[in-house]
Amino acid sequence: MPENTQINIYVVGEFNKELAYAAEELSKYLKKLYANLSINNENKTEYEKDANGIYLGTLRDFKGISKLKNENNPLKDGYEIDIKHLKGYIVGVNERSVLLGVYRYLNHCGCKFIRPGAKGEYIPQCKKFFDVEIIETPDYDYRGICIEGAVSYENVRDIIEWSPKIGYNSYFIQFKNAYPFFEKWYAHEGNEFLEEEALTYKQAKEYTKSLEKEIKKRNLIYHGVGHGWTCDPLGFPVLEIEKKVTEVPEDIQEYLALVKGKREFSNGIPVNTNLCYSNKKVRSIIINEIVDYLSNNPQLDILHFWLADGTNNHCECEECVKERPSYYYVKMLKELDEALTLKNIKTKIAFLIYVDLLWAPEVKEHINEDRFIMMFAPITREYNHSFQELNPGGKIQEYKRNQLDFPKSPRDNLLYLKEWKKHFLGDSFDFDYHLVWEHFFDLGYIRISKVLYEDILALKDNKLNGMISCQMNRAFMPHSLPNYVMAETLWNSTLSFNEIKREYFKSAFGNERGSYYENYFQELSKNFCPEYARGEISGINMEAANNFERELKTILEFRPFIIEDLNKEEEVMVKESYHLALHHSYFAELYCKTLLYKSKGEDEKAINSWGELKNYLYKNELEIQSSMDVLHFINTLENALKLKGTSNIQGRV
Repeated sequence: MPENTQINIYVVGEFNKELAYAAEELSKYLKKLYANLSINNENKTEYEKDANGIYLGTLRDFKGISKLKNENNPLKDGYEIDIKHLKGYIVGVNERSVLLGVYRYLNHCGCKFIRPGAKGEYIPQCKKFFDVEIIETPDYDYRGICIEGAVSYENVRDIIEWSPKIGYNSYFIQFKNAYPFFEKWYAHEGNEFLEEEALTYKQAKEYTKSLEKEIKKRNLIYHGVGHGWTCDPLGFPVLEIEKKVTEVPEDIQEYLALVKGKREFSNGIPVNTNLCYSNKKVRSIIINEIVDYLSNNPQLDILHFWLADGTNNHCECEECVKERPSYYYVKMLKELDEALTLKNIKTKIAFLIYVDLLWAPEVKEHINEDRFIMMFAPITREYNHSFQELNPGGKIQEYKRNQLDFPKSPRDNLLYLKEWKKHFLGDSFDFDYHLVWEHFFDLGYIRISKVLYEDILALKDNKLNGMISCQMNRAFMPHSLPNYVMAETLWNSTLSFNEIKREYFKSAFGNERGSYYENYFQELSKNFCPEYARGEISGINMEAANNFERELKTILEFRPFIIEDLNKEEEVMVKESYHLALHHSYFAELYCKTLLYKSKGEDEKAINSWGELKNYLYKNELEIQSSMDVLHFINTLENALKLKGTSNIQGRV
């Protein structure tokens, strides 16, 4: 490459912030790729074929030039890249797709983005220019992450920044204010090494608003709210999600579901309480709340309208029992559509197929396919198997109000979806939970990655147009293969799992060492016993004990190699991968010892080992903060194993 090369990056057409951001990102990374490159950013009214530079723009300004097809659907993506010797263009069907195209071009130049944040990316020093000529559209339209777990503002900001770098196009902030997720981190519950940080609702709202700007800056699809529509309008904000309410104000009592002869909050928690949906006044209160919210929040692309986050707690009054809850839910959807149309509000609404609502209405009603998107949320499924695996003999259980047994098999869950598809032929996607709990029961992260991969392959056959992952936003230890697999497969489902896995480990751990780490984590996934860790089998179990002993042997034998690798000169991204692998090695040793002692009936040793494990995680939490949700790991395991231990903490740092 000649010294002091200068190029121009042009934004074509009417200036807007989203395209300007794409130009800034391309400039930033090209300067890192080429040490002597000088870049000038300009705005141009049209594309000039022979000019010196790279042009960025949408199809409306590249008519007759780009071969892309524009379906005029803001949810769809696609780009064309034609760049030779730093001359050419990146065209997208929308501004978001231009940004996706920029990152795809950079990836072709050797850039890697395997985790959020600066330590998750690798930018090579290049001495030659890369010629790229591709047209791509994704296999699925819904590709993104939903906020979950305990998070800092920076955690979510970094996830949003990272999302388009690996091909995601969405981010979902639950609730009107993400306070419950922020509060869980800033309170530092259980960790005596960290001082509690005060967080007010107002501060959390400011964080939420700031994150909305980060989403819109990249033109990502903004999903919002979800639960809360059944309690917020009654004066009980979802922000107080875990606060119990023992007394119900007299003026709202008639609105609550009648369950076992009483109208009260379900287990004292308003957000988990369903209402009397046959009551037109109740439906109007909810609908008015949604209309008012959308009138004041036009930045939302897809608003989620869900019912209460509880099960077997629907109204048993004389009117409600005449129909399934899904009947009244559909009735509300139709009434909401009418109300929004009157206000000329065009926002898309996602409705939820979840727990009691898995049972479709017995009466078929038209649901406006232009307004609504169906979200399939099989939260009661298990993750030992994928949607691809057949389950002969599965059937839909008889609907019995408030006495429902929910389907566990992935294939059984799909039977309920199939019934709903008779009512709604519009767009739909899977809202799934692979990285909420299950990753805590897969020590190597390979098994859950394979299930995730197979689930995505099965989406098309089940007429689902993608996946939004409801997940711990900090799920990158020991590595980030699950999210990498999800992003790659949602974009291109013809890639094989082994192909994605091999490429990931070469990127994350280096070309020379990648296969060693791949084999190591493969062994950890293969030999672990998730059924014991989940508490599905318990007591003395020598088969499980043998598994945990094999795991310990693998961990202890491989650790010296990680330590040796950490002492080598490596790029920051690879060094961080080794760093996380070493922390995981110590964590995994104590985890396996705890399960080994428990499976051998040595309960006192198990309790002490569990205390050591908690102590290790708490002491090192800031070291691994962006990669592991310590609070939810501990809570999940203690609930699963009914095992609590002291942390032996001797004061703060």
